[in-house]
Amino acid sequence: MSIWVLKLLKNNFIFYKHIEIDSAEIGIRGQKIKIKPNYTNIDIAYKIWVELNTRKIGLPIDFENDVIVEVYKSWYEFFGLTRELIKGLPATKIRNDKHSIELIELSTKILNEGLRPHLTLWQAKFHRWYDSSLLDTNYKTLTPQQLQKEFSEYELLKNDMARINLNLIYYKNSVHKLAFGN
Repeated sequence: MSIWVLKLLKNNFIFYKHIEIDSAEIGIRGQKIKIKPNYTNIDIAYKIWVELNTRKIGLPIDFENDVIVEVYKSWYEFFGLTRELIKGLPATKIRNDKHSIELIELSTKILNEGLRPHLTLWQAKFHRWYDSSLLDTNYKTLTPQQLQKEFSEYELLKNDMARINLNLIYYKNSVHKLAFGN
C-alpha cells in the first residue's frame, strides 16, 4: 500500500472510518512482503467476554432469586466453550504474541483454578441432592429458590459460589481489556 493512501486515511479521508485494512504489501528493492495482523486473539477474547457478559457466569449471583442448578449449567457450558475457543488459537501464532499467551494463561487459570475445584467439590453433590429433593413430597410446595436453601451445606456452597463469582467478574473485566484494548 503506498504512503499516500496511508496519509490520506490519516488526514481524515471522508470514508476512513469505514475502511478496514487487513493486510498491506510492502515492496523493498523488487521484493514484496505481505503484512497481515493477527486479530485471532482479540476475536477469541471478545467471544469469551460476550459469553461472560451475557450469561450468569459473569454477573453477580443473586442468591434470593437465582437457581443454583441454572448457574451451574451456565458455568459448565462456559467451561467447555472457553476450552474450545482457546484451542482455536493457532499454536504458530502464540509463541511470540504476549496477548495470546496472556489470554490462554488467564483462561486456563480461571477454568482449572477457579471453576474446576468448585464444580468437582459441589456440583455433583448438590445436583444429586436437588434432583432427589424434587421428588420428595415434603418439598413439593417450595420454589426452586426455596428448595435450594434446604440443602444441608447451603451456606458453605453459597459462600464458595460467591467467592468464585467474584473471581469470574474480575476475569470478565480482564478479558474486556484484552478484547477492547482499554
